[in-house]
Amino acid sequence: MPELPEVEVVRAGLEPAVSGARVLHVDVVDDRALTRHDGPAEDFAERLTGRTIAAAVRRGKFMWFPLAPGPDGDTHPEALVTHLGMSGQVLLGRDRPAAKHRRILIDVQPVGTDRDGAPEAPVQLEFVDQRTFGSMAIDAMVPTVDGAPAGSAGAVDTRDPDAPWRRSIPYQVSHIARDPLDPAFDDDRFVATARKRSSGIKRVLLDQGVVSGIGNIYADESLWAARLHFDRPADRLPRAELHRLLAEVRSVLGRALEDGGTSFDAQYVNVNGQSGYFSQRLAVYGQQGKPCPRCGTTIVREAFMNRSSHRCPVCQPAPRPRKR
Repeated sequence: MPELPEVEVVRAGLEPAVSGARVLHVDVVDDRALTRHDGPAEDFAERLTGRTIAAAVRRGKFMWFPLAPGPDGDTHPEALVTHLGMSGQVLLGRDRPAAKHRRILIDVQPVGTDRDGAPEAPVQLEFVDQRTFGSMAIDAMVPTVDGAPAGSAGAVDTRDPDAPWRRSIPYQVSHIARDPLDPAFDDDRFVATARKRSSGIKRVLLDQGVVSGIGNIYADESLWAARLHFDRPADRLPRAELHRLLAEVRSVLGRALEDGGTSFDAQYVNVNGQSGYFSQRLAVYGQQGKPCPRCGTTIVREAFMNRSSHRCPVCQPAPRPRKR
């Protein structure tokens, strides 16, 4: 499943084309992509057509596009919410041939002009999803609890820092915690919350209500970097160790962003259909049977929550059992 770096790469790729753009036409090819939308396909298309997209914003693994008021003058804030699920893609282009698993096609008119001074040609946003676990929906926006900007919005952050949508978040996303790359992320709050959990630290990292954007790949990589076993009880970790883990999480996510995310197959690509290459720098995830880059010990793969965890047995020793 795409994690924070993969979703951020898509958001950043869409931002220049959609910020300030007007929606010209919406074609719902498969209404299974509207499972999170409160209404039929006709309602989705009607409410989106003619609207202006203010920006492209992300929190954790969720992405949304704040919408200007509709043609009827309704000022109730809304956004187009996009979740990539396991195999979702948002491709950007002009007159591109239909992808095999196209679910929704949105034509938008970007702002600005071309080299000759004519208006930019319309651009197509193509939502593609092989497994149909992803979705698009129009959702109401609610104020952020802490009054801080809701998520990462790229260059728009500096262009329009006081826009009302900045401190609003789609209702569907409001339960998601901030991610470690968010300037408003509270390190001390994360540490305090983690130290109240008796579960293993990896379970805490994967809990999107505690910290968002981290999935199996980046949890394994961050725990290896911090020399922590995935099953170390969070409430037994010193505060300094949890702060160090956060630093490693940010380092891993940052390097993954530089590499365009992690691609193991054709299901994760950026808006131009290109794969990320952070998979070439993975230390433990998917590296079972190979030597640890740090000490040379063979990496192992172990069962974890209906999935797997990867670790170095020497760098990440198993925790001692609790005393009864």
